[in-house]
Amino acid sequence: MGALPKRKISKARRDKRRSHMALTPPRLEECPQCHSPKLPHHVCQTCGTYAGREVIEVKGPKAKSD
Repeated sequence: MGALPKRKISKARRDKRRSHMALTPPRLEECPQCHSPKLPHHVCQTCGTYAGREVIEVKGPKAKSD
């Protein structure tokens, strides 16, 4: 037979344990080139720049073909 708790865990004790499980929204900063929000230390997905220089070539929106 497996281990069973001898006493009921109170809500306060349970919630203290879970206090570190909270999710935090991602930290965003403004791109110095295009001023759109981006993750710090990442290439901007809008303009493709990092540290003041163009790193990746960003393609425009796809055109619909009928």
